[in-house]
Amino acid sequence: MARIDYCDTSKSNDRTRELLGKNRNANIFRMMAHSPSHLEQYCRLGGAIRSRGELDPIVRELAITRTGILCEAPYEIVAHKRIGKAVGVTDEQNAALENWQSAKCFNEVQSAALAFADEIVRLRKPTDATFNAIASKLTPGALVELQLSVGFYIMTSKFLETFAIDPEPVTEVA
Repeated sequence: MARIDYCDTSKSNDRTRELLGKNRNANIFRMMAHSPSHLEQYCRLGGAIRSRGELDPIVRELAITRTGILCEAPYEIVAHKRIGKAVGVTDEQNAALENWQSAKCFNEVQSAALAFADEIVRLRKPTDATFNAIASKLTPGALVELQLSVGFYIMTSKFLETFAIDPEPVTEVA
């Protein structure tokens, strides 16, 4: 159960209600609606990360889901396994994310991106070897997008866990 009540959206402004509607009134957004300006900016950056870049969406979703795993955020894991599947992440890849290092279902770019995500979360920054491995496989733009994806979803995972956001039924996760 959430640590504080979700925002009473009947008292929200039109823009907040519009953003909530676009995001299925998901609990994370209902909680964030306590701060309408932050909700709006969160949605803008999240939208850019998920739909306006050059980073391969499969690589992005693998890194985001792995970030959720490392941050121990089940809400995030469920949501992004579902989103990943919609962009081409296989069931085998989703299942292997807990122990991806020994899995054979990831290509070189995916493995380098997962190592990059692991070190950002665990070490706060990647080692030179890990950074150079992924930097040799991505454009500078895609590399920036990968780092911002991991960082954004560290923040999101911590938000979810701080407020103990209740998960939606799996059928509602998008």
